[in-house]
Amino acid sequence: MACHQRSTSLPSFPYSTELNVQLELQILKAHISSPSATIGTACDGLRRLGDVYRCIEEMMCLPSSQALTRQRKMVEEELEKSLVLIDLCNATQESLAELKTSAQELRLVLKRRDNAAAQLKIESFVRLAKKAQKPVKKTTSKATAEGCSCRLVKLLAEGRETAVSLLESTSLLLPKQIGSPIASKWSLVSMKFQKTKVFCEERQLQALERSIGDLEDGVEFLFRRLIQSRVAVLNILSS
Repeated sequence: MACHQRSTSLPSFPYSTELNVQLELQILKAHISSPSATIGTACDGLRRLGDVYRCIEEMMCLPSSQALTRQRKMVEEELEKSLVLIDLCNATQESLAELKTSAQELRLVLKRRDNAAAQLKIESFVRLAKKAQKPVKKTTSKATAEGCSCRLVKLLAEGRETAVSLLESTSLLLPKQIGSPIASKWSLVSMKFQKTKVFCEERQLQALERSIGDLEDGVEFLFRRLIQSRVAVLNILSS
């Protein structure tokens, strides 16, 4: 599923009020933790979370946003944490680029019917996918905006918590796209090894490359929204 498409399982909400933004965040959290989560729902979640940040940014244009200046310490702490999230988005983008290249290399090896090389490429893909989990594990997703009376700060903290959870869920999905070399079970790639031949449906690997590309687009979209949101907060503090 391309990231610009909305999942039918995630109804669209008008972000006209704080309540609707909170409701959207709750829905996103529920779908992130769902055992039926897929790359498609992850793409959709990234896009929708980016929209949530856009709406929070629009709320900052309201007169009530001046409350941020009265909670400067909490706002500055949240800004520091937002930098960690931005770095995490960067790391995720780099990992996805490596994985897409790995999938492309696997497809080329399979065309050559190189059994041994295909096994190595599959193992390499899984290693890269697991490596992508490390930056997320080092990032705390706890909102930690307790005691803050500013609603915008709370929304920013909840958005950050949701973003980290979504990126973590995405990183856990990636190794499953080819599977475990130990279990010899493949999901997107249907394979059968014999002595001299490797059978693989090329269109399934192409679908994997497209899915990773969709994730790249989704993370890039979220990244841009995070930057814009951060700039909006800094502008308010400096005004």
